[in-house]
Amino acid sequence: MNDPHNPLENDASDPTSGDSQRLAKRIARAGLCSRRDAERWIEDGRVTVNGKLIDSPALNVGPEDIVVVDGKPLPEAQVARLWRYNKPPGLVVTAKDEKGRANIFERLPPEMPRVVSIGRLDLNSEGLLLLTNDGDLARRLELPATGWIRRYRVRVHGYVSQAKLDTVANGVTVEGIRYGEIRAELESQKGANAWVSVSLTEGKNREVRKVMEFLDYPVNRLIRVAYGPFQLNTLARGGVEEVSAKLLRDTVGGESRKGQAKWARAKPKPKQHKKPLHKSRNRAEVEPTEGAAEVQPEKPRSNKPVAAKPTGTRITRYNNTDRDTKQGSGRGAASKGPRAKTPTAKPSPAKVSDQRHPAETGSGGKKPGARIGPKREKSNADRRR
Repeated sequence: MNDPHNPLENDASDPTSGDSQRLAKRIARAGLCSRRDAERWIEDGRVTVNGKLIDSPALNVGPEDIVVVDGKPLPEAQVARLWRYNKPPGLVVTAKDEKGRANIFERLPPEMPRVVSIGRLDLNSEGLLLLTNDGDLARRLELPATGWIRRYRVRVHGYVSQAKLDTVANGVTVEGIRYGEIRAELESQKGANAWVSVSLTEGKNREVRKVMEFLDYPVNRLIRVAYGPFQLNTLARGGVEEVSAKLLRDTVGGESRKGQAKWARAKPKPKQHKKPLHKSRNRAEVEPTEGAAEVQPEKPRSNKPVAAKPTGTRITRYNNTDRDTKQGSGRGAASKGPRAKTPTAKPSPAKVSDQRHPAETGSGGKKPGARIGPKREKSNADRRR
């Protein structure tokens, strides 16, 4: 049965996906070694299937087949897990060293399962190293086909020129070995030493050291700070920290989309119902739906007098009825037909102010709305004489 929690259990690009899989892949999935090492073990005659010795890795096995390695039954496949490890200098990244030097696996916590490294760092290098219990996953992530960028901080001896570092941007051939694109940037120059940031995607054996020496910049310290989406950050030297299952699915699971259908997904948020629009002359009328609140029509504007702000001149505003009365009694009003007589009411002193000239205030016979201006001394007839 396939494990839905493993992002690389089902791979559409692998013809052996499903119940049947390659013998080397099954050994690697059990966490004993990488797929490449499993193929070597098979060729060395260390593996049997259903009691028969196997000498070729070109064999598919199913879940009912019994696989034995070095006389021990193959354990069940484990859920893929990943750890970040800050490798200190002076340790080799191998389980068995012919020179008997200390290795990183001897310094790991005892409660950790058997793990393999994703890529390697040489004896004097330090920094981020990824560990996993899935040998097949380790093989996939260390290949340049993933396109993951490895970033290093390198301290070199000498006075560094950025123009010289740019010469390896399109790759370089050193001692007959072709290296791909390398991005190198000068960070700082401190005396006879300088810090350089180096980014690459291949990560061949001692690639950074060989390229820097080719540029006449010997390396005296090398720290790996990032491997793809995983960062060293503030992880203490010699410390180890497991990557969460969610982060592992989000980053590594992109290689296998087939098994993601069974992963947990967030529940969709309920849609919020929009409130009905109010009727207005600027919006289209919307018929109220059943259960919705009735929309009240707009109230007509009143014609009550509006109080004006106090200024230097007093202004009186009348409603429509008063204005029609004033216009009808004033001079120049045209009568277009018989109109009902409307009694003229004198405005109260509190609301209407006398806007006539001070010279006319003494005569009480003046009608409201008469012309405002200085009083004429003589009539028009007298002036014509």
